Amino acid sequence: MTSSLKHTKKDSRQFGLVKFFAYASFIVLIIFSLPFSMVISQKAKDILMKSHETYALLLGENLNYQVFQNFVLPVTRQFGKMRLREQFQYEWMDRIVRNTTHSYKIDLVNMYDINQGVIAYSTDPSLIGKGVRESLGYKKAVMGENSSRLISGGSDLWGLGIERMGGEKKLRTYIPFTGIGPFVGNGEYVLGVFEIIQDLTEEYKSLTRFQYLIFGLSILIMGLIFVALLLIVRKAERIIDERAREQRDLEAQLNHAERLATLGEMVAGVSHEIRNPLGIIRSTAELLGSLPNSHESGKKLTGLIIEESSRLNNIVTEFLDFARPQEPNLQECFLDEILKKNILFLQPELDRKGIKLHDNLDGRHLKLKGDPQLLYRSFLNIFLNAVQAIETGGLISVSVEEEDRSYLISVSDTGEGISKENLSKIFNPFFSTKETGSGLGLAIVKKIIEGHRGEIWIESNRENPSLEEGSGTVVMIRLPKE
Repeated sequence: MTSSLKHTKKDSRQFGLVKFFAYASFIVLIIFSLPFSMVISQKAKDILMKSHETYALLLGENLNYQVFQNFVLPVTRQFGKMRLREQFQYEWMDRIVRNTTHSYKIDLVNMYDINQGVIAYSTDPSLIGKGVRESLGYKKAVMGENSSRLISGGSDLWGLGIERMGGEKKLRTYIPFTGIGPFVGNGEYVLGVFEIIQDLTEEYKSLTRFQYLIFGLSILIMGLIFVALLLIVRKAERIIDERAREQRDLEAQLNHAERLATLGEMVAGVSHEIRNPLGIIRSTAELLGSLPNSHESGKKLTGLIIEESSRLNNIVTEFLDFARPQEPNLQECFLDEILKKNILFLQPELDRKGIKLHDNLDGRHLKLKGDPQLLYRSFLNIFLNAVQAIETGGLISVSVEEEDRSYLISVSDTGEGISKENLSKIFNPFFSTKETGSGLGLAIVKKIIEGHRGEIWIESNRENPSLEEGSGTVVMIRLPKE
């Protein structure tokens, strides 16, 4: 039994470790869900950037072709050179650019004159003539290379790479404006630089929402896993606590049984030693009382000796009954007949004390398998206790309820009840609240009932105010039918 308790404590410590693991896992998973969502969202950003960069480059090539074929060549043939500051040429150029970009989501198109270092054309007329900001992308375009860069108007959340909602996101792409040289055949040379700015604000808002969604779902999933682990751990703890309680109860019952066995052996030996001299004392007293020359006072003394010897013999008999195993002789009998026999035996005492008795046994045939003699004795002890608990007048109620495979018998009285302290010791051997008596009555009753595979318990109005009004003590017995 001790090893079992140690094993239970070990299991409890193991589940405590599982609980710690659940909490630690939840924290670790939340921490790692942040970079996980960042990696996924960054991957989505890279894909978005790559697709729009490709989109801008294709647009740039188309714009390069349309402007060169439909503006540069016709203008140089007609006017000799380009003068975009002239209203006619600007409108011609603007019409070609807008026709090329009208179906695309373009925020701004600038065309730089690389010789003068100014904006020669812009979809925003207020920018025409402004100087070039020689950024790295512009310099690459002058050298004939394409380049793109994200212009961000927002900020990261706490610098963790998580985008805040709001703020503009634009993609700036520099594309060289090339033409075909008249002296080098098909060789291309840079005439200027196109700057195309795309508005990606809505796309980035969608990405930010997606990033928050991933982070939220990660926390939610981790939270659900954590709750599931926690429920499993708590269920396991309850099972272990219940198992530990059951083992403690079994250990207590085993210790109690061992003490009773030892006590029974001692009581049996002492009772046998007492019974023989007690019988001699009784027979001697009867002999002295029957002598013809005995005085009246002597007869009274011998009568007193006989009476006390009988009382001691009854106590010794109870000791022996308690010490001997109560093996029931099971046979078919009727519970209602056993109870009515007890009531009939006690009727004179009930009438003498003015106690009324109510029962629900009339017309019922409650068949069960048991030892009628032992059951009669156990119920008689219970009824006697109920009678003794009532001073004068009062009520004893006997009720039998049929369950699926058993009978539930209750015997209640209108006495003063039993205190909580005494209620926990009421079935202990040699415990009694009476001045006289051995304190073995209910202990023997418990052995008889348990010998019939039944159970017995006692409720008192001192500890259970919900009992029916007027009830002092209720003895509950459950006996199997077979």
